[in-house]
Amino acid sequence: MSKPSIPLRRSVLMAAIATAAIGLAFAAHAVTPRSSADVAAELNRAGYAEVREIEYDDGLWEAEVRRADGRWGEVHVDPVSGEVFDAQAARAQLDAAALIAALEAQGYTAINDLDREGATWGAEAVGPDGQRVELRVSGYDGRVLHSEAEWDD
Repeated sequence: MSKPSIPLRRSVLMAAIATAAIGLAFAAHAVTPRSSADVAAELNRAGYAEVREIEYDDGLWEAEVRRADGRWGEVHVDPVSGEVFDAQAARAQLDAAALIAALEAQGYTAINDLDREGATWGAEAVGPDGQRVELRVSGYDGRVLHSEAEWDD
């Protein structure tokens, strides 16, 4: 049985290192939230005239914004995608029944304590893995934006 040549082993090793580095870069992007300065800049680019009181809470950025028409309100921003959740936006929003149906389709059960927070919902449920969780959910399509394995009684 012959041993692989050193150049072949080196090529395989280099390919493995490159693959790992790419994977780590994607993983880091998936869990590293934008900074509050980045969020403020994105909200300004999205047309909000003024941005105040930015804080990271329950897996999303929250900010008080003044819209182009002068009205103030709260928006939420996904820390990875930058998607803005604004109850005053011209996007259809799910009612409670549609939200429950969307969560059930994702495998959640025992859904309760629904609380609309602008264009997002807070909820408690039992996840597909049987863990009791607190959720932050998109009010636009029912996507789970944040899940925390903890349920205050």
